Amino acid sequence: MDKKVAGILSYIGPLFLVPLIVVKDDADVKFHVNQGLVLFLFEVIIGIVGGILGAIPLIGGLAGLLGIIPFVLAVLGIVNVCKDETKPLPVIGGITIIK
Repeated sequence: MDKKVAGILSYIGPLFLVPLIVVKDDADVKFHVNQGLVLFLFEVIIGIVGGILGAIPLIGGLAGLLGIIPFVLAVLGIVNVCKDETKPLPVIGGITIIK
């Protein structure tokens, strides 16, 4: 699998598992897989928080705006892959799960 394709897949939800399994030994791909995993967990947390806030009448409409944050982070990650950069994502990029 091509490194760029593997890196891009890393930022598309649970598809981070594909490069994790297929491309194990490349440090750049491993970096992007870690970023994708952290982003996926962040998406799950945002979904839960958004669901809870959505039940509150006055701020329920604003809860939908939370879903934009993971999308923007995924786009930033994909742009980094296309530029061959290993820059951490803002806010969540410092978290390391896969070493």
